[in-house]
Amino acid sequence: MYSYWKKNQLKLSPWLFLAPGIFAFLLYVIFPIFQSISLSFYQWDGLGLKTYIGLSNYAELLDDHAFYTSLKNNVIWLVLCLLAIPAGLFAALFLNQTVRGIRIYKSLFFFPFVLSQVVVGLVFSWFYDPSNGLLNVVLEALGFNPVAILADEDYVTYGIIAAGLWPQTAYCMILYLTGLNSVDPEQIEAGRIDNARGWRMLWYVILPQLKPATFIAIVVTVVGALRSFDLISIMTRGGPWGSSRVLAYYMYEKAFSEYGYRMGYAAAIAVILLAIMMIYIAVILYRIYRDERSG
Repeated sequence: MYSYWKKNQLKLSPWLFLAPGIFAFLLYVIFPIFQSISLSFYQWDGLGLKTYIGLSNYAELLDDHAFYTSLKNNVIWLVLCLLAIPAGLFAALFLNQTVRGIRIYKSLFFFPFVLSQVVVGLVFSWFYDPSNGLLNVVLEALGFNPVAILADEDYVTYGIIAAGLWPQTAYCMILYLTGLNSVDPEQIEAGRIDNARGWRMLWYVILPQLKPATFIAIVVTVVGALRSFDLISIMTRGGPWGSSRVLAYYMYEKAFSEYGYRMGYAAAIAVILLAIMMIYIAVILYRIYRDERSG
């Protein structure tokens, strides 16, 4: 055994270090996923006996108006939250300078990301307050009528997404600032020699070197948008009249609220959410792999 270890030490050592992490990942991530998929075929209130009902939960989802509202809101979240990526990029380009006091500006830009989502939700709830909120104070000063953003079915989802974009933009900015530190100065100089300036320099020289940062920003933003829960819970609790629900919050309502205790139905919603997430990320990975091969 000792001789085998000495002979294969370089091969076995990494796996020994990875083993605790792999075990925890399998136990707390992979196993619960399969457990949720299995639970979605049952009717269960969380305490009593499980009753196998096959695909009935999924069939009920097809006729559930609240599910389609939540799905539509998730799509809106997914599309608009991607705005954090270019916003974070331009903030990083702006802050990637060697001027006096730039660290203070970087700290101020990054500050929203270190705030709890609960704090962000409360701050924007006060900001949108139709009586004394800063937004409506500004609107009234400009001659407009106050708007109750969080009480209007047409605006509420967009108002919550704006709150979510604030810290997410800061996170993307940090990713791009880190990526800009590893940009090859020789390629920048070669681009200048070839008369690349402004947008051409950004598109053809800088952005290709920021692909790893872009990939991480896209994956984290997509996952965050699809599993959005805390801002909705703090700011509206899914209201008004369920118009700001997303799948994660609707799943919580069905599983744990006084109107729910339907664990199987909530698990079916979770499986749908997981499928959407995996499909979207698989498309992104395929496009990156295709670009790498063609490049």
